[in-house]
Amino acid sequence: MMDGLVSGSTVRVELGDKSYEIAIAPGSLDELGFPMAQLNLGNKVLVVSNPAIADYYAERALASLTNAGFTVFSHLIPAGEQHKTLDSIQTIYDCALEHRLERSSTLLALGGGVIGDMTGFAAATWLRGVNFVQVPTSLLAMVDASIGGKTGVNHPLGKNLIGAFHQPRLVLVDRQVLKTLPEREFRAGMAEVIKYGVIWDLELFKQLEKQTRLDRFEAVPPQLLNLILTRSCEAKAQVVSQDEKEAGLRAILNYGHTIGHAIESLTGYEQVIHGEAVAIGMVAASKIALKMGGWGQNWDQRQLALIEKAGLPTRIPSEVTIDSILESLQTDKKVKSGRVRFILPYFSNKTFNKERRGAGANAEITDRVSEDILREVLASLGAS
Repeated sequence: MMDGLVSGSTVRVELGDKSYEIAIAPGSLDELGFPMAQLNLGNKVLVVSNPAIADYYAERALASLTNAGFTVFSHLIPAGEQHKTLDSIQTIYDCALEHRLERSSTLLALGGGVIGDMTGFAAATWLRGVNFVQVPTSLLAMVDASIGGKTGVNHPLGKNLIGAFHQPRLVLVDRQVLKTLPEREFRAGMAEVIKYGVIWDLELFKQLEKQTRLDRFEAVPPQLLNLILTRSCEAKAQVVSQDEKEAGLRAILNYGHTIGHAIESLTGYEQVIHGEAVAIGMVAASKIALKMGGWGQNWDQRQLALIEKAGLPTRIPSEVTIDSILESLQTDKKVKSGRVRFILPYFSNKTFNKERRGAGANAEITDRVSEDILREVLASLGAS
């Protein structure tokens, strides 16, 4: 743990001269200024958040930064995926220009995945790159979106089509802020946690199975929440350290996202939010893998049980058509040479019991999913 922080754990993302730490500690938001001061950042910090998060946590974050000697400014962007646009990025640029941010300055994201993605993209592009710090306030951002340097905004025809890789200098995770997270957002974050259990970490999968409820913050004991945060961050860090810019292995982190992104965009980013769409996408990927023979019925049912335990949807909204999903898939970032690539679980009962945690992924990337299988699975999950 970095000096000045209360006790907790630290996960390191190893990327050579771009390496950084994920500091996981309860109450660490009030100590934010100390680890940032150790990074030899410039004096100016622009904190980007949304009004709801700022009402709860901006004063504490700004006070800690000010006490550590930083000159601090703030900028608010309306909440919601619908505001993850180039127009919102322009407002960050305007604020950075107003306060004369320099190349040594820092943009700090205080919020969930939407704020983190936008702030990171602004940091990657303002003055061709300034420092970036992530302070995630949602479970989804803590375990996934804040780690790995993927930044960007949506295009009207697809999610995260405009973006850049820009690694943060620090990620600070304070589980106590989850107390104010809406239950729907907590459930959405659990989708990414379940994802890690399937593609990378069998022990995490088993621990989630032991818990009676996973659908709200109060139902998850602190020790399990610590394990969820630490092991999920470790999984993401291990994959990113091996493949920073998704040349190969890192694509497995998109498990559930291929069909999930299509559903999310086709429902306007509001009816079905990101984690919910990922959950549906994992159910679909599981069914595809089952039909293609790389995944047993037992594991399909165990994954489904976890998703349901987290209170997440498992079916496609009936108004979403199969043809619209197939069309949307063609704009997915994972399309290569015109072929849609899917991330599918590939282990059988036998191989899964080897408990290959950290030794390699329990998923494969394939462009061999036939349209017939895809249509059959989508229809079985409610698409019209």
